[in-house]
Amino acid sequence: MRKKRLASAEEEAGIDLTPMLDVVFIMLIFFIVTTSFVKEAGVEVNRPSAATAEKKPKASIFVAIRSNGDVYIDKRNVDIRSVRANIERLHAESPEGSIVVQADKDSKTGILVKVMDQIRAAGVKDISVAATQGS
Repeated sequence: MRKKRLASAEEEAGIDLTPMLDVVFIMLIFFIVTTSFVKEAGVEVNRPSAATAEKKPKASIFVAIRSNGDVYIDKRNVDIRSVRANIERLHAESPEGSIVVQADKDSKTGILVKVMDQIRAAGVKDISVAATQGS
């Protein structure tokens, strides 16, 4: 009889970690759901520098224009004529975000204007051109 009482007393003295693990798991799910992931255009471009450059915290769609005139959206090379359809689809997924065009400093201005025209035709008015801070 006495051995049974010692064994049950030792079992009762242990700490139950189940509620703590439940709380940690719920916090993990909360942080995963509320985290906003940064999207990139998928291509390295040599951006021009500007003294008045500032960060855009709500940018969610990135369009890259390389020096040879290639346009990239979501790490895919797209034709200029299909920019509008791609922007409409991506803007429908996150309507509160803005669009940042990352044009290489050696790219032609005409391509940049065509891309921005396609973005405006998709119904987006909040467009920024990326630059690095400097003088």
